[in-house]
Amino acid sequence: MPSPESEAVLRLNSELRDAWLADPNYTIEDLRRIFEEWLGQLAIPGNTKFTEVTCNGVRSIWADAPSADPDRVIVHFHSGGYVVGSAKGYRSFGGYLSGATGCRVLLAGYRLAPDHPSPAGVDDGIAVYKWLLSEGYSPEKIVLCGDSGGGGLVLAALQKLRDQGVALPAAGIAISPLTDFARTGESYQSNIPHDPLVTTDFLGALGTLYCGDRDPRDPELSPLYGDWSGLPPLLILAGEIEMMRDDGKLAAQAAQRAGVDATYFEGEGMAHIWTLYADRLPEAREGLALIARFVDRHTRGS
Repeated sequence: MPSPESEAVLRLNSELRDAWLADPNYTIEDLRRIFEEWLGQLAIPGNTKFTEVTCNGVRSIWADAPSADPDRVIVHFHSGGYVVGSAKGYRSFGGYLSGATGCRVLLAGYRLAPDHPSPAGVDDGIAVYKWLLSEGYSPEKIVLCGDSGGGGLVLAALQKLRDQGVALPAAGIAISPLTDFARTGESYQSNIPHDPLVTTDFLGALGTLYCGDRDPRDPELSPLYGDWSGLPPLLILAGEIEMMRDDGKLAAQAAQRAGVDATYFEGEGMAHIWTLYADRLPEAREGLALIARFVDRHTRGS
């Protein structure tokens, strides 16, 4: 059963949705500003050290909890449907993720559509990973992680890295990933009454901005339709009541059919990217603990 705190988080989701939809004349810059202001409500762990860094041209932020192992890195790609969001706005999540996992967290500030059309964001993710390799980090000690659009970015980047013959990271994590711009999953219908944040029209608008005239089933846009073979172990999480739930579920199933060690976890009563609320939601902290165990298993061999 969801915790009592979950009701307040659902209201926060609704507030963001209503703010985005308050004026039909809002520009993309307005939507980005609203999201950054909303993210500013999330507490940032006071003991986290943040350091700006440029990784092969991608402006990013290191988030280091006091216990962070200097040799193990989680690269995190923020949410926002490839259109809104920033590394700076994700400092709260980066701090909690570093504290929970004992890893350094690199918040990647990838380029956003429509200013920078696909595959700019995915290519930036690959550039950040290659920068880590050039800095001497071992691929066996690196995990790629993302939520929502950032989760889809991780899965698309892993497929592309494999095709390029680059040494793959130890594992990948996708939280409420956006993997199917064709929106074929059953949850896009069944969860319409339940999802407090995502709406069909808003998803359609994001898809138009990111995909343009391209086929939404192009694997470069929607990794669900890509080749999953040969990928590293994956942990895919999705919320029970979110419209995008089946993007994660179907991706995990596709990976498993391809022989990938893929684990799917569904948060009971949880909405989109619930792990973002680690400052106030027990289920978010439980999700981070699950992620920490997964990261330990694949970066420490235990």
